[in-house]
Amino acid sequence: MAQAAAVAKPPAPPRRRRASATPRRLPYLLIAPAALLMLGFIAYPVLSVFYYSLQNYNPTKPWRNGYAGFDNFVQAFTKDPQFWHTLTFSAKWVVVEVGLQLLFGLALALIVNQTFVGRALGRALVFSPWAVSGVLTSAIWVLLYNSQTGITRYLADMGIGSYGTSWLSDTSTVFPAAVVADLWRGVPFFAILILADLQSVSKDLYEAAEVDGASRLKQFWHITLPHLKDAIVLSTLLRAVWEFNNVDLLYTLTGGGPAGETTTLPLYIANTSVDAHNFGYASALTTVAFVILLFFSMVYLRLSKFGSEDK
Repeated sequence: MAQAAAVAKPPAPPRRRRASATPRRLPYLLIAPAALLMLGFIAYPVLSVFYYSLQNYNPTKPWRNGYAGFDNFVQAFTKDPQFWHTLTFSAKWVVVEVGLQLLFGLALALIVNQTFVGRALGRALVFSPWAVSGVLTSAIWVLLYNSQTGITRYLADMGIGSYGTSWLSDTSTVFPAAVVADLWRGVPFFAILILADLQSVSKDLYEAAEVDGASRLKQFWHITLPHLKDAIVLSTLLRAVWEFNNVDLLYTLTGGGPAGETTTLPLYIANTSVDAHNFGYASALTTVAFVILLFFSMVYLRLSKFGSEDK
């Protein structure tokens, strides 16, 4: 008995508990409600647009509703000159706006990146228009362009132009007037993104370039611009999509006029659906716009080599 007690069996090793899968799945379970909610709000409208693009759907003419196949798309490309006019103007609007906003935004970012007295106030003034909503921006510029109390009235008082001139009602001046109004709000967007990227450029690169005798222009071309490549590509892509879909400013400023001169494709879609109640045809136009933007984004990112190490 004593020997048996002395030679005791070693205690059995503790059993390894199987790791529970719940901790690994917990993050996904926590974000699942929000993800499902966002999916519902995004997927349902998109699928609805694709569905109605193949339908004749006009609530005011229910006897004509039904499956249309690709008739809406055929009408857009072959029987609707307004579609091509608005698409052409949309492309013109995007190219002019994004190009000028990038140019002025880059210039402002380079200026406020320098050290000077009152730089914080200067940055605040430069960035403040971006905090103003599109509708409020339109209201401000409608007042500025008012023929009785706006800019043209004061210019007429100085002998420049005539009284009662309305830049928004003249086909020769409405486009530049709308461009200036949108520039006021769009330029700070580029200035903010470019300035943020400028902060990460090492000062040592500029000091080494100065030692080598490089001019300011060469420093900008060989140091600053390559470093800003990805920021410029991303900001121009985002702004191009937003400008293409711009409705609030042009609708408030001109309503697409005069004589349809400033009607973009999204504004034409809005008028077709809301005013004409032709939701089937408007859905087809929306699908075309979606495909155009998707194709443009893919080609632009591919050609610009966004995210590549070669700058």
